[in-house]
Amino acid sequence: MIRKMLLVLFAGTLLTTAQAQETNRASLVYIIPIKEMIEPALLYVVRRGVDEAVRNNADAIIFDMDTPGGAVNAAKGIIGTITQTDIPTYTFVEKDAYSAGAIIALSTPNIYMAPGSVIGAATPMMMSPMGGVQDMPDEVQEKMTSAVAAMVRAAAEQGGYDPLLAEAMVRADMEYSVNGKVISEEGRLLTLTNTEAEQLVDDEAKHLLSKGTVKNVDELLNIIGLGNAEKRILEITAAEKLARMIAAVAPILMMLGLGGLWLEFKTPGFGIFGIAGASCLLLFFFGHHIAGLAGMEDVLIFILGVVLLALEVFVTPGFGVLGFSGLLLIFASFVSAMSERMPGSWQPVDFSPETLSMPFLKVMLSFAGSLALAAVAGRFLPQTQVFRNLTLEAVLSKTEKDETLLGLEGTARSDLRPSGSAYFNDRRIDVVTRGDFIPRDSLVRIVEIHGNRIIVERVS
Repeated sequence: MIRKMLLVLFAGTLLTTAQAQETNRASLVYIIPIKEMIEPALLYVVRRGVDEAVRNNADAIIFDMDTPGGAVNAAKGIIGTITQTDIPTYTFVEKDAYSAGAIIALSTPNIYMAPGSVIGAATPMMMSPMGGVQDMPDEVQEKMTSAVAAMVRAAAEQGGYDPLLAEAMVRADMEYSVNGKVISEEGRLLTLTNTEAEQLVDDEAKHLLSKGTVKNVDELLNIIGLGNAEKRILEITAAEKLARMIAAVAPILMMLGLGGLWLEFKTPGFGIFGIAGASCLLLFFFGHHIAGLAGMEDVLIFILGVVLLALEVFVTPGFGVLGFSGLLLIFASFVSAMSERMPGSWQPVDFSPETLSMPFLKVMLSFAGSLALAAVAGRFLPQTQVFRNLTLEAVLSKTEKDETLLGLEGTARSDLRPSGSAYFNDRRIDVVTRGDFIPRDSLVRIVEIHGNRIIVERVS
């Protein structure tokens, strides 16, 4: 009996101690910056910050926002992340919250704005791969606008705001009134200043959008009763910064990578072209993997495509099923690597036009650019001193240097891509083409002699 009483007393003491420790625990607030353009790489950063806040039992998450907008798919992923947490979320609009930034802010139940800040103008626009706004057919524009309007209404309902107010930020053909006064005329997108956003609505006696104007995050914390809380500002790592930069120059990396591999196939051994091409493509996949877009399956698909292409070039000269399949796999790996999916896990790519159109267009431009680079290199590179230093040239005897070799026909002893060797009258001579591939055992003719360089062409 006494033992039971002691056990109960001990358990009660432990419970009281745990409750006291919980009561004395300092409050914790996570501050996640949403600055500059919103792109898919930012989704990974936000998800990491929210995950840390959940694991450390944070009392609040504040999104410190100053952005001109960005990718709608990235904003959709960030909204999904906000929805999944039970931690109170706040948005502090430091200066601008346009487009995708406004959509993200609407999904948080608490919005505060700095003096002179603005929020709104969330109509969708198609951006070209090289920057700038791209014109769209009316039916495509309406389809995108309708989809974004639905997403904005859902975000507003999640945050507890008027869905029509949110839709007026997307559709210019809407008129929106507050307290009998039109604040957004038909033909103009709704954009609110900090004073307009915090005005009271008569019918419901609550703020229209913003709960108040504050100078900074510290003042916001004082208002919500967390002035003494520990602040942890999410630091963007160097790898995440690199991922955001890579996302901006992805087409250039793909073009240089594919061009480098093509030039490597055309030159013997493994040299500077192969290293440069592989480095560009590794950087491309690394950046998109850090951004939470590319998975290892994309890298494996790409490697398989390169292997099939190499087999086509080295084992079965010409171009057939292997080469076409290799190019198709490489193309698919690039599109998949840039398409939206949840970071950190395998999920099928969303095959909607809004998701695939921009990656598809970027990959098409990169392939076209690499073909143009290959054509230019094949025409001018063999004439440069750099290329001459990369080709295999043997020291020829005085007899072999004689101009009488011009027009001599022989047989290619090895594949010429573009350098190799050939037999002329039972003599083996190292030769080079003008950049063309000539398979082994083909009939060739000497057409030019420049010192040690013997240039041949295929005889039909």
